[in-house]
Amino acid sequence: MSELWAHALTWEDVDPARYPFEMDADAAEELAGLVVPLLPGSKVAREDRWRSLDPVTEFLARRYGRWACGWNWSVGEGDVDGGVVEAWCCSSDSVTTPDATAPVVVEALQEWRSWLEDLAERFADLAPSGNTPVSSADHWYWERACTRLVTVVADRTHAESGWYGHCMQVLRWFLAYNGIHEAQAQEIVENAVGGRFGSWTAPDIPVVDAVSSRFARGVGGIR
Repeated sequence: MSELWAHALTWEDVDPARYPFEMDADAAEELAGLVVPLLPGSKVAREDRWRSLDPVTEFLARRYGRWACGWNWSVGEGDVDGGVVEAWCCSSDSVTTPDATAPVVVEALQEWRSWLEDLAERFADLAPSGNTPVSSADHWYWERACTRLVTVVADRTHAESGWYGHCMQVLRWFLAYNGIHEAQAQEIVENAVGGRFGSWTAPDIPVVDAVSSRFARGVGGIR
């Protein structure tokens, strides 16, 4: 199941342009009906419900693409630590009867997709102009982008448990969006963040400024 672990998703996996997704009320109702038989019953022990959701994740990923495995990446200490989804709390609390749980799964999937689409729009707005080589773009572009992305991820995750993991992932996604190789993106982000963020604490302005400056220098150092 490591390939369906939300923390492992790359921009190629989640880019909305690669995976069209439309869901009106009828489609949502149809999807909920397909999810019902995959869900555990209310009699399954609370501590066993997390693993019993694997068939749901596998089904959604097959149907829509790997991006869908983030459907239950909830805020705080949920099924996957440090996400943005609020429709879903965690398997121990959100799983009740299959009929009642299935619409919540669909709502959570839609919320996760909305976040990915929001990021794609932000990436487009923050990227340097198309004719500017990545390493030649003004330092200001990258610093501004890092500051804004860190801020929005901290807000959406409420800076709760493990939020910085997704924050670093989003920064890597932004670099990948701009054509930077995954290994280079990882090095740039790790060097920029370097343990400066922590759970349950939104970074203050000096910390964000320092991270953003290091991020921009890292991009500028690409050869």
